Amino acid sequence: MKIGFVSLGCPKNLVDTEVMMGQLAARGHELSSDPAEAEAIVVNTCSFIDPAKQESVETILEMAGYKKTGRLQRLVVAGCLVERYRDDIRKDIPEVDAVIGTNELDGIVAACEDGESGHKDGGAYLYHDLTPRILATPRHYAYIKIAEGCDHPCSFCVIPQFRGQFRSRRFESVVAEATRLFAQGVREVNLIGQDTTCYGEDLGIKDGLAVLLERLAGIETSGRKWIRFLYCYPNRISQKLLDTIAAHPALVKYIDVPLQHASANVLKRMKRGGSAEIFLRLIDKIRRTIPGVAIRTSMIAGFPGETQSDFDELCDFVQAAQFDRLGVFSYSDEETSASYHLDGKVDSRTIYQRKRRLMSLQKKISRRRNGALLHEEVPVLVEGPSPESGFLWQARLATQAPDIDGVCYLTDLGDAPPVPGEIRQMRITRVHDYDLEGVLIDGANEFLPVPRAELFPILPAARARIDPQSL
Repeated sequence: MKIGFVSLGCPKNLVDTEVMMGQLAARGHELSSDPAEAEAIVVNTCSFIDPAKQESVETILEMAGYKKTGRLQRLVVAGCLVERYRDDIRKDIPEVDAVIGTNELDGIVAACEDGESGHKDGGAYLYHDLTPRILATPRHYAYIKIAEGCDHPCSFCVIPQFRGQFRSRRFESVVAEATRLFAQGVREVNLIGQDTTCYGEDLGIKDGLAVLLERLAGIETSGRKWIRFLYCYPNRISQKLLDTIAAHPALVKYIDVPLQHASANVLKRMKRGGSAEIFLRLIDKIRRTIPGVAIRTSMIAGFPGETQSDFDELCDFVQAAQFDRLGVFSYSDEETSASYHLDGKVDSRTIYQRKRRLMSLQKKISRRRNGALLHEEVPVLVEGPSPESGFLWQARLATQAPDIDGVCYLTDLGDAPPVPGEIRQMRITRVHDYDLEGVLIDGANEFLPVPRAELFPILPAARARIDPQSL
């Protein structure tokens, strides 16, 4: 059977998609990138915020159309939308043949072959290094999920309801998967989880993330490698973790710590704690420990009870913190979240205006911080020809995470034509608000990436319709 996939949402969803693809391929099914030729299509959905829910529903309906215009026989819906609206999906979209929740990935073969839906009482799922998996990312980078679920009580978040309690993957399982990926030619591994800084706590490993990063940094490869982790919780960033990042060149100097706000009043209503003063001390400690570090965060505009004074405090904090990267979410009033029942709701127009003001403020900060890099010579990971222009190639600094941050455009490839997946040396010649331009200045290639099997491209409908710079 030819089976196509659409993966929506964050990298954690993408890994789930890759696991489902791996199980179907191991069963002997053929993966197809042409929805018109697919006999079964799996839509892995996201429902974290309203735009994600809307995109998921639109994509389901778009794929359902191939039952009339293509060869589609089975339409399977997976992911977070199923956890929230399982019965509604079956009732309101009769074209859907099966649904698979976030803890039911092992049921994907039955869903595609027989149209059997998963069951909501399925046990907590977490893949391991022996789980079949087919990468849908470019050849040179990959994601590794090191944990699943979350124990934090953030009032705006519904993820723990869908993903369950926090649980870490076995230490050696993560190391084995990373070793295999590097051997296959991957140059950049991105560790992900709902909160990576909690890694190992449930396994009794003290400073688990720091210990894991140190072990991964020691994996031998044919050339330079980058190791990044995403989604820190602010009060779990230890000095041991920062010292470990500073000590190993393979660990990119990049901290992604979603702070969500800076007003103590708003943070208390979010059930997160903290304040602008506490966060500024943390940022100072990070920068003192890791020279040249880039710090990315995200904020929520318009949380219930956010006054104009709270928002002004947030703006003052962003100005003082001078983040390298910052994204802003508009508050989404989810009916199953604790914040849904809070008073002091902020109207949508005010939320939109506050989001725009924050992004305008950050835009100036980002351009100024990029300006400090002008004429610098820096290593970059070559991505390949730019999708924006046939005359340019695209690359990324270590401080630019895939899919969410800006990129580098190569205007001159130098005397040694690059190969996607190489880590080369670039001189920055021009800066923009979020992106950079530069020329390659090194000589012969450092190494040729190890070839691996051709990757499976997910269906075009999976391309994000949400501006990454707004996240």
